[in-house]
Amino acid sequence: MSQQNVMFIIIDQLRADALFGGLAKHVDLPNLRALMGDGVTFKRNYSVTNPCGPSRVSILTGQYAMNHRSVRNGTPLRHDTPNIATEVRKAGYMPLLFGYTDTAQDPRAYPKGDPALKTYEHPMHGFHEVTEMRLEESYPWRADLIAKGYDVPDSYDDYYIPVAQDGQPRRLNDPAFYRAEDSDTAFLTNACLTELGARTAENWFAHLTYIRPHPPLVAPTPYNTMYDPATLPLPLRNGTQADETAVHSFMAPAHASQNAAGFVDGFEGLKGTDDDIRIMRAVYLGLATEVDDHIGRVVDFLKTSGQYDSTLIVVTADHGEMLGDRYEWGKMSVYDAAYHTPLIIRDPHNPQAHGTEVTKLTESIDITPTILEWIGRDIPDSMDGAPLTEFLQGGTPNWPDHSFSELDFGNPVGSTKWQDMLGIGPSVANLNILRGPRYTLVHFNADLPPLLFDHEAEGELRNVAANPENAPIVLEMTRQILSHRMQNADQTLATTMITSDGPVRGRRS
Repeated sequence: MSQQNVMFIIIDQLRADALFGGLAKHVDLPNLRALMGDGVTFKRNYSVTNPCGPSRVSILTGQYAMNHRSVRNGTPLRHDTPNIATEVRKAGYMPLLFGYTDTAQDPRAYPKGDPALKTYEHPMHGFHEVTEMRLEESYPWRADLIAKGYDVPDSYDDYYIPVAQDGQPRRLNDPAFYRAEDSDTAFLTNACLTELGARTAENWFAHLTYIRPHPPLVAPTPYNTMYDPATLPLPLRNGTQADETAVHSFMAPAHASQNAAGFVDGFEGLKGTDDDIRIMRAVYLGLATEVDDHIGRVVDFLKTSGQYDSTLIVVTADHGEMLGDRYEWGKMSVYDAAYHTPLIIRDPHNPQAHGTEVTKLTESIDITPTILEWIGRDIPDSMDGAPLTEFLQGGTPNWPDHSFSELDFGNPVGSTKWQDMLGIGPSVANLNILRGPRYTLVHFNADLPPLLFDHEAEGELRNVAANPENAPIVLEMTRQILSHRMQNADQTLATTMITSDGPVRGRRS
């Protein structure tokens, strides 16, 4: 059998519009853009849930959050949930993990006091963690810096504080204390390519997960000053912060939960002026370019080792980033910037589709079924996503005209800003988003009013849910959400019947 490899890359918190959209003309991402020209680009791909942990659980299990219920960083994933690692093992692959999956472990599967139960960043079961690169740990990288003679900070929390230059006050775009060739991004790429260099004679599956451009926003030279802040646009805003807060009662807690000061270390009390924000956006784009440079190294390795045309390459992000848009930061939002993610897939078996773009709405849960189908494995009925195979072949399949996302913004053991400011409990601190051909509906629990955006008018800049003429649209889209949830209720065992001949498995539609 000819070699058949999988290189599955997730970039943390990369906005889709850095590749195609408002920010694209302000940032150099030559390797990702080259891959777009040599693969299939899904231009309307969305994360089905946020933040990091839940989004990655959905990507790797192919499940909506309503089914896997690992809905917060730190909320456990059931230990027996099928995922991409457990399934590729059935095809004889060792699922190599370079980085992290941010998976909180099921306490029923571990003894009390096990270290796995003290971090939300544990690897998802089934993966072979070759190189640990977790945002809050990263011991191999830290050890590498020490071995190279760096005078590392006493506390790991201080690794991401920019280093002031020439006795001047510290600035937002001062460099990190480590050189670019020794950064976390460089270290992780080195580890991956070193390992794969010894596996060129066998089939391999690599899951490579880059932390950047996730905050804290600090970059090594030259990426820290690669982009001139003065040339960058300010975030998208609709009036003042007070105007944005007035859009919906969800917004004030969103603004209070995450602000500019929370995205950098060493700048307590940062005011977040327009100048500050432009600098932070410039550093973010510099970090994105750093990741792009190292993805270029990965592609070069595949080409020089003769594996480029025997490797399925998948590049995406776990979720987006508000980056100051609408006075919001992070991904705990209702707006598309927090969910819209790049997705590029290069299927070497179907060169006729290379360079094409797909504008159908696709979801992050479609990625794992696509990979499984490519390596010839059945897709478990627990998975809600659908394979993108026909798109990769240049076809136009019968495809849904909507996408669905969820967000839980409560915490059962520590109250969130939303719970405090809205006076609600964790079980009702959640929302659903349905994106259709023309409208987007945000349906809130806790009897909060909906949001409706008309993309043939002002889009997300105006909530038209309260307009009387739109009442039928809100009702119809609410019905669609209900039908979508009913159709996609957990099917792990629902397609199996116990008969006199034993269990018989059917198929979900």
